[in-house]
Order: sequence, then C-alpha cells, then structure tokens
Amino acid sequence: MQNGEASLTALVAAGHRAAHQALEGGLVFADSLAIRILGRDAEEAIAVAKGRPERRGLRLFVAMRSRFAEDSARRAIEAGVRQILVLGAGLDTFAYRLEPIGDLRVFELDHPATQRDKRARLAAAGLAEPPHVCYVAHDFEHGDMREALTAGGLGVARRTFVLWLGVTPYLTEEAVYSTLDAFARFPGGAEVVFDYANPPRTISDEGVRDFHHAMAARVAQSGEPFRCHLETLELHERARALDFVEIEDLDRAALVERFLPHLQLKPRPGAGGHVVRMATRQDVVAEGAGR
Repeated sequence: MQNGEASLTALVAAGHRAAHQALEGGLVFADSLAIRILGRDAEEAIAVAKGRPERRGLRLFVAMRSRFAEDSARRAIEAGVRQILVLGAGLDTFAYRLEPIGDLRVFELDHPATQRDKRARLAAAGLAEPPHVCYVAHDFEHGDMREALTAGGLGVARRTFVLWLGVTPYLTEEAVYSTLDAFARFPGGAEVVFDYANPPRTISDEGVRDFHHAMAARVAQSGEPFRCHLETLELHERARALDFVEIEDLDRAALVERFLPHLQLKPRPGAGGHVVRMATRQDVVAEGAGR
C-alpha cells in the first residue's frame, strides 16, 4: 500500500466479486452491492475479467472464500454471536447486506486511507452506513490491534466472529501469528475465517505455480507485494498452541467440491490457496479471563 493511498489490492478483490456477479450471475457468492460500491470502477473490472479468461479460477476462489466466510458468520449469528469483526474490510459489503438483529454490531477495521475511500464510495452509491456498523482505523504493522478495537467499542469479553479475507499474504508472518494470538486471548473467545497461500515451492501443479508467480509480480509492481506464505501443517500446529481447538481448512479442491461440485475441470488437492476457519473453545470466558 502506498502511503496515504487506498489499497489497490482491495479494489482488485472487489473487482473480482463484481465480475462474478456479472459473468457468473453470483453462482457461488451472491453480493447485491458488489457492483454498486465500485461505482465507475465496476465497468472496468468486468471488462478486464472478460478479456482475461485465464483469471476465472482466481475470481472463483475469491467468490468461494467469501461464501465460506459469510456462511460461517451467519451460522455464528444464528448461534447467538452478536459481535462481528471484518478485519481489513476493504470494499467488502457483508455488513451492508446484513439484517440488523437486536444488539448485533459489525466492526470494520482497516487502514485509514482505505477506510476513507470505502466510505466515500458508499456515499457516492447512495448506500447508507447502517447504525450497526462501527469503523475502526488501524495499521496492521503498527500499534496494538486490541487497543484500537476496544477504543472503538468492541468488547473482548464477548465472543467475536472475525472475517479476515485477502489480507494475510500482504503481512509479515510475525504479524499474522501476532493477530491470531490476540484473538486467542480475547476473554470471550473468537472464531476467525481467513485465507492464506502455501509457499510457491510446495505447489506441484506447474500451471498454478506459474500463475502465482505472475500474480506476485503484478501486486509487487502495484506497491503491495506478497510477504507471507504459510505451511499448512505448521499453521495448524501453531494455531493449536494458541488454544484454537477447532480448525477447518479447505484447499482449492475442497472448496470446488463444496461450492462447485459440477465443475468439469477440478483442481487437484494440495498446496496453493486455502481458506481456514478456526475457533477457540466456547467455554473460554471462564478459563481465559485471567490470561
């Protein structure tokens, strides 16, 4: 991210979500606001998607990760969770499609410049900022996330569901694990969904590996390079050491099997992009209050 400017990768991710609505009819992930929030940028994103058919797989991965995350969030809400955190919210529209339920609150934490850009786009599109949405400005690499959230009104003694999509590749590994550690220490407990990529050297599919290298070159040129790749087994081990006791990890093949079972050309299981859901124990309040 360039200093003082909104995230370009957040704009690209929003473009994938918008293009999925236009080109696949929201087959995997229906987002009625994806095109509206982009405004004039939506037409360009859709045109680029039409002209780059080789990027369809990435577009579908973005759609599947959002579907998985939002399905998980809605289940948490149905189970009684009333505190949602969208970490690195970018141009995500979940909070604006969510029906208000009692004391439900959605906290959107993001870099100040990206957050300003989003709110300007919401205003330009005539989309109101719902009263259940709270904005918290924060730089992941500097300052204390928990302090920023509590100052913004989030109660760490209440169970929190976290959507954290399209962020970890751009952070340092230290920042990723520090963030997970912070969630594990929430006295009220936490459930988090995020995506990550395995190291390119572990990807056996040459086409997938080449695509990853090409994408890495593009984002580096934009000023937002990939900085973090995670080994799946190591991630799970370290997550359990942090007291995450429930881990559901889907690679591209598992995502396709769940959300696109009739797709003819299916990816092979193995290294590449993943989406993972992990949760602390439901009874963490009593045991974790003194941590």
